Amino acid sequence: MSDLAALETQLNKLIVEGQALAAFERFYAEEIVMQENTAPPVVGKARNREREQAFFGSIAEAKIRLLGWAVGDGVSYSEWIYELDFKDGRKIFMNEVSARRWKDGLVVHERFYYNPAG
Repeated sequence: MSDLAALETQLNKLIVEGQALAAFERFYAEEIVMQENTAPPVVGKARNREREQAFFGSIAEAKIRLLGWAVGDGVSYSEWIYELDFKDGRKIFMNEVSARRWKDGLVVHERFYYNPAG
């Protein structure tokens, strides 16, 4: 589990530093499945890359804070606070938990749990 803790630490550090897209390229498997709350999952790195690029490209300013994280047998969980100012003028404050499943040092499944807020 210590290897997974190190990977989770590196991944979260990039996100906090505003480098979520670099984290995606480094730590996510080609067969990644990502899911927002109860929305249908998005399968594959190419489709998720497009989604991630569109989301982060729409943000004018972001304050991201990691509240804590934990690892288990092939899984990790991180709790976040996001304060996002979008280019279209929207502002969002959001608490989120990211649940990740890992295989061979890469994230193969990630689900985001949050309450949409304005």
